[in-house]
This record gives sequence, C-alpha cells and structure tokens, in this order.
Amino acid sequence: MRNLYRNLCKAEVVICGIGFLFLVGFVFLSAILRFFRISMSWNIDMAMFLLAWTAFLGADIAWRSGQLVGIDIVTRRLPALAQRIILLVLYLIILCALVIIIVFGIKLAWLERLRTYQSIPIPYSLVTLSIVVTAFSMIFSTILKIRRSILTLWRGV
Repeated sequence: MRNLYRNLCKAEVVICGIGFLFLVGFVFLSAILRFFRISMSWNIDMAMFLLAWTAFLGADIAWRSGQLVGIDIVTRRLPALAQRIILLVLYLIILCALVIIIVFGIKLAWLERLRTYQSIPIPYSLVTLSIVVTAFSMIFSTILKIRRSILTLWRGV
C-alpha cells in the first residue's frame, strides 16, 4: 500500500511538472504568435485548463511535503502537548473541509458536463474534476498527517 501511495505521489509530481511546462509553452507560443498577428484562441483555453490542474496538483504536493504557509504566532508559546492537540484538531477540520470539497465538486462537475470551452471540445467538468481529484489525494495525505499526529501525541503523553 505504501508503495502504491509513493508511486502515485511521484506520478502526481511528474504530471504537475509536465503540465506546468506545457502551460508555460502555450502562453509563450500565444504571445509570440500574437506578435505576428496570428490568433490561436485554443492556446489560451488550453493554458487555462492546465493552470487549474497544475495549481491544484501543486497545492497537494505542497500540502504533502509541508511547504504550505502556516501561522504559528498563536501556538508558538503554548506547551508542546497543546501544540500537538491543536495541530490534530486542525488536521481533522481540514479533513472535513476536503470531504465537503469533494461532495460539492462532484455536483459542480456534473452540472458543467455539457458546457465546453469556446475553442476546444473539452468540457468544463474536467477542470472542476481537478479540484475533486486533488482533494481526494489531499485526504490521503491528511489521514497520514493525522496518524502521525496521533502517534506523536500518544508517545508524548
């Protein structure tokens, strides 16, 4: 199971990196073509599609590796046990929020299944599914963080 999770995490990083490279390439190509007065509107639509996927996958990668911005000005002066308990409560709140995001993201994707981009035949629901897929992946990362917090709390008591 751990091997599968590691491989999925690696695949997520690779997909995010490739998507970001294509995103930059499409925007750069669009700018160059616009300089020569050649309009390719599908470049911008494809860039927006890739932006959604790379942004949310990147957020999951940052969440998993602990690189998201955190504010510890309130908890910094508390005892270590209180800090661990607050961290565990925050992880549980985040887990609940991710479940809510998945439920409403699936509903939104279903509503947008018929709506497509103007220049490419890709439904908007594929963009909305980026939120759902990322939230689903973040749930696994959050469960692992909760497990680590509980083990740390258990050992620290």
